[in-house]
Amino acid sequence: QVQLAESGGGLVQAGGTLRLSCAASGRTLTTPVRAWFRQAPGKEREFVGAIDLSIGSTNYGDPIKGRFTMSRDVAKSTVYLHLDTLKPEDTAVYYCAAGSGGASPGQYEYWGQGTQVTVSS
Repeated sequence: QVQLAESGGGLVQAGGTLRLSCAASGRTLTTPVRAWFRQAPGKEREFVGAIDLSIGSTNYGDPIKGRFTMSRDVAKSTVYLHLDTLKPEDTAVYYCAAGSGGASPGQYEYWGQGTQVTVSS
């Protein structure tokens, strides 16, 4: 089992920045990739980005490319999502996931509880 805990969400004005954190515990070595997804009301869960924990390589979903970046702190078993130049359409619950990789929610076995990001215009 892997437990994930997100933090760092909140209310921010358009153009602002946030940093989300995802701390992992448990059998973390069984899940080499951490990903972020987001889900807005009435919409499907959307891929934001993923990071390979061993080599740090990343890939991102098209809607956020160039504005969001992921990083990791292996010693703290924590990954971060840096959100820059936020837009109202970025408003969603952001979820951290652990698994073997990919851009589909079904490819991840473990999920955090989510953290709300709200961007005001």
